[in-house]
Amino acid sequence: MPPSIEHRIASELAVEPRQVLAAVRLLDEGATVPFVARYRKEVTGGLDDTQLRTLEERLGYLRELEDRRAAIIASITEQDKLSPALRAELAAAETKQQLEDLYLPYKPRRRTKAQIAREAGIAPLAEALLANPALDPETEAAAYLNADAGFADIKSVLDGARQILMEQFAEDAPLLGELREYLRAEGEVHASVIEGKETEGAKFRDWFDFREPIARLPSHRALALLRGRNEGVLRLALEVPRPDPDAPHPCEGRIAVRLKIGDRGRAADRWLLDTVRWAWNVKISIHLELELMGELRERAEEEAIRVFARNMKDLLLAAPAGNRPTMGLDPGIRTGVKVAVVDATGKLVATDTVYPFEPRRHWDSSIAAIAALANEHGVKLVAIGNGTASRETDRLVADLMQRHPELGLTRVVVSEAGASVYSASELAAREFPELDVSLRGAVSIARRLQDPLAELVKIDPKSIGVGQYQHDVNQSRLAKSLDAVVEDCVNAVGVDVNTASVPLLARIAGLNTTLAANIVDYRDANGPYRQRDSLKKVARLGAKTFEQAAGFLRITGGDNPLDASAVHPEAYPVVERILKRVGRSVRELMGNGSFVKSLEPSEFIDERFGLPTVRDILAELEKPGRDPRPEFRTATFRDGIESVKDLTPGMLLEGVITNVTNFGAFVDIGVHQDGLVHISALAERFVKDPHSVVKAGDVVKVKVLEVDLARKRIALTMRLSDEAAPEQRRKEHKGAPAPRQPARERPAPSGTMADALARALRK
Repeated sequence: MPPSIEHRIASELAVEPRQVLAAVRLLDEGATVPFVARYRKEVTGGLDDTQLRTLEERLGYLRELEDRRAAIIASITEQDKLSPALRAELAAAETKQQLEDLYLPYKPRRRTKAQIAREAGIAPLAEALLANPALDPETEAAAYLNADAGFADIKSVLDGARQILMEQFAEDAPLLGELREYLRAEGEVHASVIEGKETEGAKFRDWFDFREPIARLPSHRALALLRGRNEGVLRLALEVPRPDPDAPHPCEGRIAVRLKIGDRGRAADRWLLDTVRWAWNVKISIHLELELMGELRERAEEEAIRVFARNMKDLLLAAPAGNRPTMGLDPGIRTGVKVAVVDATGKLVATDTVYPFEPRRHWDSSIAAIAALANEHGVKLVAIGNGTASRETDRLVADLMQRHPELGLTRVVVSEAGASVYSASELAAREFPELDVSLRGAVSIARRLQDPLAELVKIDPKSIGVGQYQHDVNQSRLAKSLDAVVEDCVNAVGVDVNTASVPLLARIAGLNTTLAANIVDYRDANGPYRQRDSLKKVARLGAKTFEQAAGFLRITGGDNPLDASAVHPEAYPVVERILKRVGRSVRELMGNGSFVKSLEPSEFIDERFGLPTVRDILAELEKPGRDPRPEFRTATFRDGIESVKDLTPGMLLEGVITNVTNFGAFVDIGVHQDGLVHISALAERFVKDPHSVVKAGDVVKVKVLEVDLARKRIALTMRLSDEAAPEQRRKEHKGAPAPRQPARERPAPSGTMADALARALRK
């Protein structure tokens, strides 16, 4: 008896089946992953959000597998061909592919040449020749002539018999499984340029004659090759290395061995070997190559999506600058620098446009205008978008700070990836109907410095551009993965229900856009929420939704201090029991770390709330509303280094990690072009996964190794003693995509860094 879905998942996650059963029950009842991970630890045995996301994904796959298994069994049963042995094989199949292999001989199909031959009564001939190669094919075929059915001569009869055997070989599930595993282990992907496409496809020239084992082909190279094929530049083939290219394919030998076919001088041996060759070349090889190349794409896509999701999480959980009046500057040359000032809550209070650069060159008046706005609104932070003219604008603000030190300004260059998408969105239009699109971008830049999470949730995650080959992967799977990341991040931090926007509230567990809008409408109509229970008065927000969402919604300065914490309202009785035991009020207890640490969690458990929940409650009382994000820190770009041409090998710089891939990390060093730190240059030690060393948003020190002015490519190292020769660096970078272009530009794919870096497209 095959293991149940829950037991399979438990084995894969290395947890107890009871934990999986409990989690599945909660999810089926409508609970969300963030809620289960945070507030149902006793029930699931402490499964975290990562385990629960994996569980949720595998649950969906295995349930689809069971549905497909049932459909296949029903189909074969209707054909009256379901034997006990076949039923057992179907029941034991662990993947969709194994199921489809077993179903192949019974799958309804169009009328084939093999079926026509069977209808003409030729099947016994095929079976006889396979069972007894000593028989003479032509002599035996004479007995099966059937002119009315289209088999009027010996050759057509033998062709019909061959078609029957070819189809039989191609539908042999164990044989297909053996050949598939052999090709997975030994096969190489061979890329070659299509004749006449050399010039048109120059951006793929590194792949014009390329080979790599399919088992070891990394995701970024696989996606680059597949893109080249899709664009009609590359031809891809799955091959097995063999010393003699004229010798039979190794898989032909494997087919022959399995079917006990060989050249032993018998009458039908040569005919059967030719049948094997035809079966491999005409049917099996095409089927398996398509399948394994599809498997390669799926594996590469999954890895690319995983990398994108990990970078997205790091970006969303980047350190917030906090609730301080902030000025956002959206740089521009001829169109001017757009200025927006937001107050400590993110509310827009002033806008302007200044023209310090060509052709107007109003440098002094621009500084005066910005200084006046900063002074009037108490601005302390200046966020500068990192697009075109960002370094020129950074220099403008530096001059402003030198002339007006009394303002106490701090300037920070902020990624504006996706800001233009937000500016032109329906959401931005509703929020700022009278505001010019470019000024909306300045508002977004200011807000994302104050709180990256709160602002980035307004943008489609795919538009933020921290992935590799994101436009080549399955877009629905990518969207689902990124949405899960956003949901987990928002709930990990929590939101202030009295200041949060609709997009931010919509990401809270149990809520959606409609409910989030209802929460805001109620807030606008009735004033700030004073207690969490007031949320129950919001239209369409029922008890189940309240249960899911309440713990992640904060009310600062409300009637109950606990409402500003991550303690769920359902657990308030536990806090009351603690307060009664220690004889203190909740305000006296919250934030009193030393006293809270002295309490013994096991003394406050009951039949409903166990040790994990009590520990979480005490941790929250110790540091109420703690933010899991790191402390705010900024990089300082080197003065005078504003474009790629200003860089020289050996230069030491500070920068910000913008994107982490499987082959290295991209770093913004303030020259409108990210540099690449190859995985081999991330640390003095061997690095298997770049994410183990750096993450998006990290401030790092790098050394310039190589600069390619023609292609605007920058090779960097974090091993500051590194002095690798350019030629060595080229070898190390083979196959790694090139640095991204500025946020607002989508680069055309091209070759590689030092003729060996494969392109990583970004938007």
